[in-house]
Amino acid sequence: MDKYIQEAITEAKIGLEQDGIPIGSVLVKGGRIIGRGHNKRVQENDPVIHAEIDCLRNAGRIGSYKDTVLYSTLMPCYLCAGAVVQFGIRKVVTGESQTFSGAREFMESHGVTVVDLRNEECINLMREFIEKNPMLWYEDIGEL
Repeated sequence: MDKYIQEAITEAKIGLEQDGIPIGSVLVKGGRIIGRGHNKRVQENDPVIHAEIDCLRNAGRIGSYKDTVLYSTLMPCYLCAGAVVQFGIRKVVTGESQTFSGAREFMESHGVTVVDLRNEECINLMREFIEKNPMLWYEDIGEL
């Protein structure tokens, strides 16, 4: 398994242990993780702390993001895809898009390469969470 998606899964599990939504992300530059994060919408009572946003915040200001790769356990939503496009991140690797299709076409239309690993662990993590927490999930994706 890709070591960076495994690190994103570790972040997702941290979020789940905190009674949050199990989505994790890492930002990689030059083969090194420079930021990591997980969805903290529940923990921080903040609707915009998605995993990718938390990851970017934790990476801090790095100047150019063009040589980075963003890994996320779930296909980024439009909020996070907007951040990807805004900062010029050129590649996103996602664990899965079966439970949530996200904003793949939006990112690709802005020149972002998107790789969907269709990772079973990511799929199962989200399926189990959604089954146990449907209201929280529908709130997270704006369909409540």
